[in-house]
Amino acid sequence: MLDPAWAQRAQQLANDAARMAFGDQIPVRVEVVPGKLDPRLNLAPCQKVDVFMPAGQRAWGRTRIGLKCLQGPVAWSVTLPLTVRLWAPALVAAGPLAAGTVLSPLHLRMSEVDWAERDSPVLFLEASAIGRTLATALSPGAPVRQEHLRKRQWFDAGDTVRLNAVGPGFTVQGEGVAITPGIEGQSARIRTESGRTITGKPVGQRLAEVQL
Repeated sequence: MLDPAWAQRAQQLANDAARMAFGDQIPVRVEVVPGKLDPRLNLAPCQKVDVFMPAGQRAWGRTRIGLKCLQGPVAWSVTLPLTVRLWAPALVAAGPLAAGTVLSPLHLRMSEVDWAERDSPVLFLEASAIGRTLATALSPGAPVRQEHLRKRQWFDAGDTVRLNAVGPGFTVQGEGVAITPGIEGQSARIRTESGRTITGKPVGQRLAEVQL
């Protein structure tokens, strides 16, 4: 049986991670569902167990926490599987939506969903969804995630593109001509006014961002 103190510590770790990620802007309800230790393990009694998040483990979704005996006759260290659900408001389909639907306010409503159920981010603000086109069909109540939307093309090859070159503590603006199309989530090659070819991130209508 899982020690209640271990479960409480796992809940605290998940709550701390959610506060760091969401802040106070979005009300989040954290639910931790512990799994089971390998039944073949025969752990020695331990008076003090450290519960920690192993390096490389995600803070939510399907993950694992570490358990390490700090005070006992035998030193042991194991990991425990668990599922961390982050329940928070998000946009969901108000009814069945076919692939190719251009989203309008009538297609959407707010509902509490598990943000951590999938890796793809859910959409929270209506403005981020209105006018976007669905790449896949959605059933009623299904959360609208980034992966469900068709990628936007912000500019074509040959278009004049505004450039925001961002460095530590400063931003420099300029212009260039797109060599490749500016597709959301993909890098684009742009020729600057000086003739130099750079790689930028399409972020808006005829707008690219370049990290210096």
